[in-house]
Amino acid sequence: MLITSTAYRYYLDVYGHSATTRYDTHKKSELRNVYNTMVKVNKDSPLYKLRNNSNIPKFLIDIKENARQAKNVISALSDSTEGLESSFQKKIAVSSDEGIVSATYIGGQNDNNASQEYDIEVRRLAAPQSNLGNFLDGRSLDFTPGNYAFDLVTTANSYEFQFTVNPEDTNRSVQEKLSRLFNTSGVGLSAEVLTDEQGRSSLKLTSKQTGLSDNKSVLFDIKPKASAQSMEAMETLGIDQITSPAQNSSFLLNGIEHSSYSNTFTLNKMFELTLNGISPEDTPARIGFKTSVDTVADNLQVLVDSYNGFIQTAERYADSQQGSLLLHDFKNVSYAHRNSLESIGLMLGGNGYISVDRDLLSDAVEQKEPSETFSVLNSFKNALAMRANNISIDPIRYVDKTIVTYKQPGVSHYPSPYHTSLYSGMMLDHIC
Repeated sequence: MLITSTAYRYYLDVYGHSATTRYDTHKKSELRNVYNTMVKVNKDSPLYKLRNNSNIPKFLIDIKENARQAKNVISALSDSTEGLESSFQKKIAVSSDEGIVSATYIGGQNDNNASQEYDIEVRRLAAPQSNLGNFLDGRSLDFTPGNYAFDLVTTANSYEFQFTVNPEDTNRSVQEKLSRLFNTSGVGLSAEVLTDEQGRSSLKLTSKQTGLSDNKSVLFDIKPKASAQSMEAMETLGIDQITSPAQNSSFLLNGIEHSSYSNTFTLNKMFELTLNGISPEDTPARIGFKTSVDTVADNLQVLVDSYNGFIQTAERYADSQQGSLLLHDFKNVSYAHRNSLESIGLMLGGNGYISVDRDLLSDAVEQKEPSETFSVLNSFKNALAMRANNISIDPIRYVDKTIVTYKQPGVSHYPSPYHTSLYSGMMLDHIC
C-alpha cells in the first residue's frame, strides 16, 4: 500500500485545501456519462504494465487537478445562454479601493440591476472575541501536578475539556498543550502561545466567528469546574477573561448606515463584498462593473491560466516521457489556432505558454468584427475543454508504460475493473 499511501498524502498536502466550486458537483446523469465513457475507453484499451516510477502517482494527480480546474473555468464561461459573445463577457465586479472593500459579482447575467453602482464607507470591521491569559514564567510551573477540567460554552454548543499537568511540565508546556487541544478539537476557536519582552508566555484564544447577535453578550465563555483545584488553575491561566469582545461591522451604503456579523456578506443577491479596512472619513469606495474590454480580458486570462497550468506541469516532469507527451499535446492545442489567436492578442511563446496582450485584444473586441473574435476564443475554449475532458477520463494515456498485448479488433471485449481503477489516477499499488 506504500504507493497508494504516498499518492493520497501528496494529494492532501498539495490540493487538500483547494477551494471547491458549484461546478465540482454533478447530476446523476453526468456521473453516469463519465462512467460509461470510462468503460468504453477501457474496453478498447490494450493490456499494459506501468513502469516502477514513484513520480507516476504525483503526475497523474497533478494533471487531473489541472483538468478539474480547467473544466470548472470553462463551465463558468459556458453558463450563459445568450450566445458565444456573452460567455466571454460575464460580468466582473470592481471596487475603486480594494484595500477598503473587495467585490465579486454573484448575480445572473440577465440581472436588470447589473448596471447599478454602490458607494460604501467602512466605519468599523467585524471582529472576533479574544481571551488573553496571564503571562507566566515559561520555565517555571505554577500549577499543582494533577488532572483539571473546565467548560467551554459557545453560541451553539457546550464542551468539557480535560487536561493533565505532570511534574516535569512547565507553564509554557501546559499552555502549548492546551493550545493543541483547542486547535484540534473543532470547537470554533484558534489558540496560540504568545511571548512578551520579558520572555513570559500567555495563551490567547480567538473565536473564528465574528460579530454578535442582539441577544448574545459573548461568543464563548470559559468556566472552571466547581473544584478548588480547577478554579485555582483557571485563575493562574487567566483564559476566562475577555480582553477583546466581538463586534459587528459598521458601514454606510449609499449614505445609509448598515452593519453585519461578518466582514463578508452579499448585497442584493448581486455582489459578495469583503470589508478589508477602514475608510478615510467621507471617502467611500465605489462598487460597480468593469468595462466590456476589461471583462473580456479578465475572463480570458483565467482561461489562459488554466491552459498554462498544463504547460507548467509538463515542464515539472520534462525529464520523463509523460511530461513530453503532455507538452506535445497542449502545444498542439495552441499551435493549431496560432494565427487566429495571435491576431486577437493571445501571444504564443516558444515554450508553449500563452500571454494576453490587452492592447491587441482591445482592438479585436472594439474595432474588428466582434463575432469573429469571439468565435476564435470559443474555438480555443472548446479545444481546451476536449483535452481536459480526455485527461479526466484517461490520464494513464500520458504515462510511460509497456504494452503487453493489443485486443483483437472487431471483437466485443469486456471492461477490465483493474484498468478502470487505473483511470482514476490513484490506484497504483500493483506496479510492475
